[in-house]
Amino acid sequence: MTIRVLLADDQALLRSAFRVLVDSEPDMEVVGEASDGAEAVRLARQERADVVLMDIRMPGTDGLAATRMISEDPSLAQVRVVILTTFEVDDYVVQSLRAGASGFLGKGSEPEELLSAIRIAAGGEALLSPAATKGLIARFLAQGDGADETADPARTARLEALTVREREVLVQVAGGHSNDEIAERLEVSPLTVKTHVNRAMAKLGARDRAQLVVIAYESGLVRPRVE
Repeated sequence: MTIRVLLADDQALLRSAFRVLVDSEPDMEVVGEASDGAEAVRLARQERADVVLMDIRMPGTDGLAATRMISEDPSLAQVRVVILTTFEVDDYVVQSLRAGASGFLGKGSEPEELLSAIRIAAGGEALLSPAATKGLIARFLAQGDGADETADPARTARLEALTVREREVLVQVAGGHSNDEIAERLEVSPLTVKTHVNRAMAKLGARDRAQLVVIAYESGLVRPRVE
């Protein structure tokens, strides 16, 4: 199947460069370009996009608001948003993941990384670069210095619905590990890990793995550690 990609960035030159790159791949095609968030939401619906490459800072409706609008629209449940940002570690990291983004990618990334990110997002996985993951953990630390009171009581209560194995897998997901890595660590098959991840997402109301990371920290299941 061809992955339908929507480009949302207020810089026409960047959109043009991304279009050339994406359209060069046999399994992808650019189905639209948007210069602001409102247009991105409209085109995501109109063009039945699979993945939106979303600039976080745009005039009018920014990428954060547009991501939230997409994630809250039931008709766009299959659309995945990958945030494109100049600064991977900034105040928007946690906000965007909470809004429903599947991950982050720096604009300075290599072409192969961008193409891989599109495929990962289209496959329902989360994309969190090492820099973005460290920034996410640092943000939770900054919000409450890692104190117990930062835990979200509602989400902490929902963790009770998870099995022991599902909790173990969630901890590994929050650590940024892939299914294959988790399978090796827990000595189970990757398919088993995927099943546990999917069940955890369903029980916790998470859109994807990226939101599982947020929930793991908000609930207090995983505590940030200062190196």
